[in-house]
Amino acid sequence: MPPQHDRDSGQSRRSVFLGRLPLGERKFLADALRTETVGGTLLLAAAIVALLLANTGASGFYDDIKGFHFGPEALHLHLSVADWAKDGLLTLFFFVAGTELKRELVAGELRDPRAAALPIVSAVCGMVVPALVYVAFAAGGGGDVGGWAIPMATDIAFALGVLAVLGTGLPSALRAFLLTLAVVDDLGAIVIIAVFYSAGISLGALAGAVAGLAVFWFLHHRGVRGWYVYVPLALVIWGLMHASGVHATVAGVAMGLMLRCSLRPDEQTSPAAHIEHLVRPLSAGLAVPLFALFAAGVTVSGGALTDVFTQPETLGVVFGLLAGKTLGVFGGAWAAVRFTKAELNRELGWADVLAIAALSGIGFTVSLLISELAFTDDAVLADEAKAAVLVGSLLAAVFAGIVLKVRARKYRSLVEAENRDEDGDGVPDVYEEGNPEFHLRMAALYEAKAAEHRRLAEVTTRHDVADDGPA
Repeated sequence: MPPQHDRDSGQSRRSVFLGRLPLGERKFLADALRTETVGGTLLLAAAIVALLLANTGASGFYDDIKGFHFGPEALHLHLSVADWAKDGLLTLFFFVAGTELKRELVAGELRDPRAAALPIVSAVCGMVVPALVYVAFAAGGGGDVGGWAIPMATDIAFALGVLAVLGTGLPSALRAFLLTLAVVDDLGAIVIIAVFYSAGISLGALAGAVAGLAVFWFLHHRGVRGWYVYVPLALVIWGLMHASGVHATVAGVAMGLMLRCSLRPDEQTSPAAHIEHLVRPLSAGLAVPLFALFAAGVTVSGGALTDVFTQPETLGVVFGLLAGKTLGVFGGAWAAVRFTKAELNRELGWADVLAIAALSGIGFTVSLLISELAFTDDAVLADEAKAAVLVGSLLAAVFAGIVLKVRARKYRSLVEAENRDEDGDGVPDVYEEGNPEFHLRMAALYEAKAAEHRRLAEVTTRHDVADDGPA
């Protein structure tokens, strides 16, 4: 969030943590999160359907669909339906994540180093602490520490879906903080996937993918337009990245980061914003729910749930999401404010930061993906880790819901104040407090209302006098 400053005389300027967003940034945030909220609701529905299919008489049919293979084997693309969802559809999700990150760096929350430091510190702590919690449980219990990255990521769509179910609206500053945490988490996740969960690298295929990305960048920045150019090129880049041994979703992030976010003189919308507007509904409404449909279908019988709370790896996932994310994000925010010249927005409190920290423990999409990548040689452990992701995310959602409900009245008043537009010019009043014309419009508006009330008072007085006469 762009830094705001304390206006008290004689005090040094202090940036405000969770301060008010600029109007343009707020409008973009509202549009983006509206799509993610719908996608989050679909994601919840897909996860529930997957669990029902995996734990009822339809489990055999469900497993057959997940395991059905198709695609050209000569191109190393003879994959199962579940793998197509994991390696193919999720590329759209990471493409949007890359576009978000680029926009945040160029025109959003992360463009100002002072303003970016606070959410970045919170996000990094929110990745490191869950990993340490996992390692402590896994190493202490003699388990597999290879899943240390599972509880690190925040699922923004799932978190917003929970908010939609709870019916809780958040002030724009808190929504922006949650989105920034998720964007930085996604960047960290894709780096971790590329570095730690890629194996058997084919340098030839990787060089081809890099060359394809260079062509993508050149054409895009030369102003070449047309989906018929970029979609085939993107498919080639994705195929080469998949064949290289680097996880194919890295191609999506790389292409997203290459999009131009700046405006040229003849443009009203940047190419990145335009493309993201087109692709985000496909990601949030189709790609991620379908991935969840084929990834979240794990057995949740009594024995399986018992294993979640007895195995060191699954305990590490559950407590990494529930406690590690909450403590990491909250502690990082507190430390950043404590040891810098920042101060918390006076309209909010640390309980609000705690609520967002708890919401960040909902790590669904990327956590499920890393569960599969971390335990590729142990399908049973991979399913147990997925079950732990579901349990940990559910517990984090419940905890966040409790905190949010306690603060619901405060949020309603803040959201109403943010959206109030008494002069009806389409711009919220809080953004016009320094505009003399706004105050003149409001004075005229109130004078007109006062005149109308005086007229009504006179009419009422005459009516009362007439009624007091003799029958």
